[in-house]
Amino acid sequence: MKVLITGATGLIGQEVVKLCLKKNIAVNYLTTRKSKIKQSNLYNGFYWNPKTQEIDETCFKEVDAIIHLAGASISKRWTPSYKEEIISSRRDTTRLLCNALKGELHSINQIISASAIGIYPDSLTNYYDESYHEDITSFLAEVVHIWEKEVDAFKSLGIKVTKIRVGLVLSNNGGALPELLRPIKYGLGSAFGNGKQWQSWIHIYDLARMFIFLYKNQLEGVFNGVAPNPVSNKELVKTVAKIVHKPLWLPNIPKFLMKIILGEMHVLLFEGQRVSCKKIEDKGFLFKYHHLQPALKNLLE
Repeated sequence: MKVLITGATGLIGQEVVKLCLKKNIAVNYLTTRKSKIKQSNLYNGFYWNPKTQEIDETCFKEVDAIIHLAGASISKRWTPSYKEEIISSRRDTTRLLCNALKGELHSINQIISASAIGIYPDSLTNYYDESYHEDITSFLAEVVHIWEKEVDAFKSLGIKVTKIRVGLVLSNNGGALPELLRPIKYGLGSAFGNGKQWQSWIHIYDLARMFIFLYKNQLEGVFNGVAPNPVSNKELVKTVAKIVHKPLWLPNIPKFLMKIILGEMHVLLFEGQRVSCKKIEDKGFLFKYHHLQPALKNLLE
């Protein structure tokens, strides 16, 4: 078994690589920095440059699946130029992979691409599953729509397409949790807005396992990458504070203030979606971390 991974050095990519190697799945990875190319028995690097649409096509040799995680972070201020980078980093990398395989002999039969639950509208009452017909109401929904449309192009090559709509990833190595933890440790933690917005979260370990599960079982289609029990923003903040034994005494952070500080990106803190993972559970996937408190204890204690 051999996979080609994009975004292998990112938050999710590192965990997926670690799990692949643990399970004796060989990994080829793509990097834009030639200095980061390493060669070993199970872990081999190859150069690509999505901006110039350049790729070392030997990266596809003996590979049976692509795990596609590349994309610029959404956690930087959304200036007009950076919003274009968020879109182009997903569109151009996906297009490069697909174009490189056209007319080529290869052994790839599946692509498993990251996507995001941002395709679902902000709501306190809806419970979204994968059958929801996307209604582009936000910048994040637009990003996901473009991203998934590019991934679907692999179907024309006879390659199975699998997409994981990733929720709030909990990890102690990056992402939202360390940023949430920092003010709480100094006694300055607080919920955002009314604190009722849904946080559909997933432990990084379960997310990495989900990619491998879909690969090993050759499952195609869209799956939500979230744990079974979403929580409110207020409950998330309270649970983190409880685990690190810190009080919460400040009033909730008002929306207008964060809008001034973060601009349009403030929606990441004040909007949320309650998202179902029933589809992948029905396929036999078993979560190790079903509930928030054990997941956070594993990461913070």
